[in-house]
Amino acid sequence: MFIDSHCHLDFPDLAKDLDELLLNMQKNQVTHALCVSVDLPHFPRVRALAEAHENIFASVGVHPDYEDEIEPQAAELAELAHHPKVIAIGETGLDYFRLQGDLEWQRERFRQHIRAARKINKPLIIHTRSAAVDTLRIMQEEGADQVGGVMHCFTESWEVAQQAMAMNFYISFSGIVTFKNAAALKEVARNIPLDRMLIETDSPYLAPVPFRGKQNQPAFVRHVAEEIARLRAVELEEIAIATTNNFFDCFKVNRNG
Repeated sequence: MFIDSHCHLDFPDLAKDLDELLLNMQKNQVTHALCVSVDLPHFPRVRALAEAHENIFASVGVHPDYEDEIEPQAAELAELAHHPKVIAIGETGLDYFRLQGDLEWQRERFRQHIRAARKINKPLIIHTRSAAVDTLRIMQEEGADQVGGVMHCFTESWEVAQQAMAMNFYISFSGIVTFKNAAALKEVARNIPLDRMLIETDSPYLAPVPFRGKQNQPAFVRHVAEEIARLRAVELEEIAIATTNNFFDCFKVNRNG
């Protein structure tokens, strides 16, 4: 009924309790989860999780915050993505909040990911923080609209959401949308067309209310959906059906696979 479109089940704090987390997903009607790569040295464990569990998918990419990495090249990323359970390139993008100075390396890394996605025709998972103008510019320059994807853990303005959707991207809401001080984001959640919306946890981070401040997990994505249903004054089932269908459409996943 629900799908967590972005989590990090391979991170040690979650991996040690994997059986329990998978059971909690089942109890909360969370049918699938996408385990997202943040660097290449640990990509094998992300892929292994997806291979071991029918309802877990994987991505391949290097997070923009990971400064001391061998820079990934488009050909390498595309080769690693040549796997039936690897359904996306990322997470990638720009983050000017955590890092300062000359960040041209970050922009070039982002370009390599977009080129890889185009090469293999798989969607992108994009992270952007304090960098919306450059993120959208590079997406446009590199033809990200040709593969589309998702703006993960969205916290930007309605205008940014509109520009991303115009490039065939979905908008994904995390537990942040449940926070009391997220008034602007709540308004975006009210306005996003249902056929362009995804939900996620970004676990182990950003647990939604009523678990804020605790370790997040994929089962909690249900609370993100509940808040969006409340904001839009619709039945929870409507959000569940829409975001589930959108996941399969965005990531080109066989619904019966």
